[in-house]
Amino acid sequence: MTDNAHQDRPSRTELGRVLMSQGVLSSDWAPAFGAVPRSAFLPDLIWPFDMKTGQSVPVSRSQEPERWYQYADADVPIVTQWDDGAHSGAQPGHVSTSSASMPSVVFSMLRDLGVRPGDRALEIGTGTGWNAALLAYRLGAGQVVSVEVDAAVTTAARKALEGAGAGVHVICGDGFRGCAEAAPYDRIIATCGLRSIPFAWVEQCRPGGVIVAPWGTHYTHGDAVARLVVSGDGRSASGGFTGPVEFMKLRDQRRPLVSHSAYVPNGVAEGDESATAITEGEFMRGRFSPQEFALGLCVPDCVLTVDEKREGARPVWFYGLSDRSWACVQFREGDTARVWQSGPRRLWDEVHAALLWWNGRSRPGFDRFGLTLNSAGEHAWLDTPDQLVPVRSGR
Repeated sequence: MTDNAHQDRPSRTELGRVLMSQGVLSSDWAPAFGAVPRSAFLPDLIWPFDMKTGQSVPVSRSQEPERWYQYADADVPIVTQWDDGAHSGAQPGHVSTSSASMPSVVFSMLRDLGVRPGDRALEIGTGTGWNAALLAYRLGAGQVVSVEVDAAVTTAARKALEGAGAGVHVICGDGFRGCAEAAPYDRIIATCGLRSIPFAWVEQCRPGGVIVAPWGTHYTHGDAVARLVVSGDGRSASGGFTGPVEFMKLRDQRRPLVSHSAYVPNGVAEGDESATAITEGEFMRGRFSPQEFALGLCVPDCVLTVDEKREGARPVWFYGLSDRSWACVQFREGDTARVWQSGPRRLWDEVHAALLWWNGRSRPGFDRFGLTLNSAGEHAWLDTPDQLVPVRSGR
């Protein structure tokens, strides 16, 4: 990269300083950060997330170059595609479907990957191509394979990577299957959120290799970064979580759409009514809370929806994905929360039991949870692989 417009900017220098001070940009990745700017992989029209407004805003490089570069050099996520490419125009679409992740997230996951000279890496989710280019800078031309499901995104990333001279082999295909023809790999990294990690990745990774992937449940849109090490016999992979993130989901693993009217056509009166001593403050612990992560592990196939607070009352809904079970807890200031439940599953009872379990183990954070993957499936655990997280119902 010799284009000064991409390289020599005070905003980029400041971003590097901030990332290093946060500890996410390690010294071994600093040269790659300096040589491979994110701006070289972004399209003319981008939709960065504006921290002040909490909205994605359209910014065109041709019309507002200074503002465009400021966002390119900011630690914010940038949407580069809406609605699987069906969107047109400058205004944001309905669902963001491809993006450039926050630099702090990119480099923290690359740090977790722990690459070594000579490693061969597989990336799932090429996106803009920036992450693959960073890997190629460290590992060398021909050492990185990247799989992208979207044809238009693949074409744009391939062009950007070729322009950068990165030497990445980009394939348009289903990343869930990996890329067996170029295996084995020493490192596999996913840049999309997963609800199930395929055993094919373990099979395509060398014993002792590392898989880094955002993983979670349908309970919320949140993920946590799993760092799994492949066993010596290649029959499993296991490891802990390094922290919370939120990624666009692998297309085949997006959360099913939930229609409230399909679950509760006649209002909460058709459910069984009770009460709970749990308060809103005890239940609502904020975005990226390890409590939400734990509840999702314990209560699978369940979707949490939190309504806006009106006149001192906040309804919280739970919808079952395996049937039409639902529950509603209405928290009200200065009063005991009311509960309604209906269907084969008592979803609030399951969530309440999971909450008691999490509290009873000193409210563990993400770093105490782990995941083991083998041909039989996935198993989440707490502290050690033999202490499985109790699953209340669902799958």
